[in-house]
Amino acid sequence: MEHQLKIYDSLTREKRLFVPLNPPFVGMYSCGPTVYNEVHLGNLRTFTTFDVVYRYLMHIGYKVRYVRNITDAGHLTNDAGEGVDRIEERAKLERLEPMEIVRKYTDNFHDVCRIFNLLPPSIEPTATGHIVEQIEMIKKILANGYAYEVNGSIYFDVRKFMQKYEYGKLSGRNVDELIEGSRELDGQEEKKNSVDFAIWKSVSPNHIQRWQSPWGEGIPGWHLECSAMGTKYLGKQFDIHGGGMDLKFPHHECEIAQSVGADDIQPVRYWMHANMLTVNGDKMSKSKGNSFLPMELFTGKHAMLEKAYAPMPVRFFMLQAHYRSTLDFTNSALQAAEKGYARLMTAYKALNELVYTKAAAPTVPAEIEEVQKLCKEVYEKMDDDFNTAEAIAVLFEMGKKINSYKEGLITLSSIDEATFNLLKTTFNAFIKDILAIDKEDSTGDDGKEKELMKVILELRKDVRARKDFAASDKIRDELLKIGIQVKDGKDGVTWTMN
Repeated sequence: MEHQLKIYDSLTREKRLFVPLNPPFVGMYSCGPTVYNEVHLGNLRTFTTFDVVYRYLMHIGYKVRYVRNITDAGHLTNDAGEGVDRIEERAKLERLEPMEIVRKYTDNFHDVCRIFNLLPPSIEPTATGHIVEQIEMIKKILANGYAYEVNGSIYFDVRKFMQKYEYGKLSGRNVDELIEGSRELDGQEEKKNSVDFAIWKSVSPNHIQRWQSPWGEGIPGWHLECSAMGTKYLGKQFDIHGGGMDLKFPHHECEIAQSVGADDIQPVRYWMHANMLTVNGDKMSKSKGNSFLPMELFTGKHAMLEKAYAPMPVRFFMLQAHYRSTLDFTNSALQAAEKGYARLMTAYKALNELVYTKAAAPTVPAEIEEVQKLCKEVYEKMDDDFNTAEAIAVLFEMGKKINSYKEGLITLSSIDEATFNLLKTTFNAFIKDILAIDKEDSTGDDGKEKELMKVILELRKDVRARKDFAASDKIRDELLKIGIQVKDGKDGVTWTMN
């Protein structure tokens, strides 16, 4: 089918028809983690959003180069380009070298990505691997008159930039209000204006990470890293740039200014931002004790968790909300998502067990039309700014159809073989390739759970063979109490975990 994909562009604040620069090729950049700590659940939602965008674009025929960076230097505690280096601060705390911290938390990030079924990007560049490119971009910005040097540090001159270009359009910030509302920061006295930001920062001799530059030893600005790496691998202008809503200002606003200041062209055609994750209605925060790490969620080892949650139901839970909507984490919401996930996976299994055979009875045109409509509609929902929430609602309707065919409530031969194949191809594509929720969960049980259930069901089968139905029902009821539903059907016994 022909796709009319529309993307909500954060810069223009409207949904726009997606027209790549060089179809069928698409360039996409997403801000990756700063590897000084374990990736938190809010980050994971953003990475999941762009994993689905990546998957869907490829599914509908685009050849995507997806770049997601690793920030392993230069991310200071203050977003204005001041303060303490996050990685060095962590290195001192753990008594390790900065690059040991980088390796440790990069590995952790990759482990979480694998568990959560995120595809690796096409390219995963690091900030430290692109110091040369960053220095060259600074030289261009200086040559164009949009930056100045003070004591070995280079600052972007926002006021000078605004004489020709806009600054603040992406985030909706007013520069005059920012200047009036700013507070004194370390290094603030060096700047012409408080809104100016460091694109190269001079560091003291006791700073472990530092690189040579034409302006002395220092570290690159956090904002500059993404501009330099995006340009290197995707060109001076590319199709999609993604990240969390919290990165709109100052990070992405500064990226735009740097790229325009260097190359006199808007770097991105479609800006996409994933909204935040809240917990019981509150913003996630370590100080409130409501911030979860993915592994805490998967093991249940957190004071606010009632139980452990497997990775795929958690992924499904996140996709049940549109990426631009706030997603509120509660135990009850996750448990409801577990049940919904189980229903979809039951339909997925049933569909792939169905075998189409043509019966003597004629097909039913209304049934064929309804199935074909659902198959078309699920794509239309995704074409509407990657609306996974509404796409999943359509999948549930398709699941009802599948279960009706499986249970014989509707004769499978009421649809023709081509329609059955369309249903199977579409449903499987969304479960496996687009939403990617069919992965076997692997958080440490090594398959023992399935083996244990196999033993229990064999014992129950023996009990039923002895006609001790009271004992058989007791086993079934006790399993139900811990969230395992056993069903006796004409094709044998099945079980699902809620």
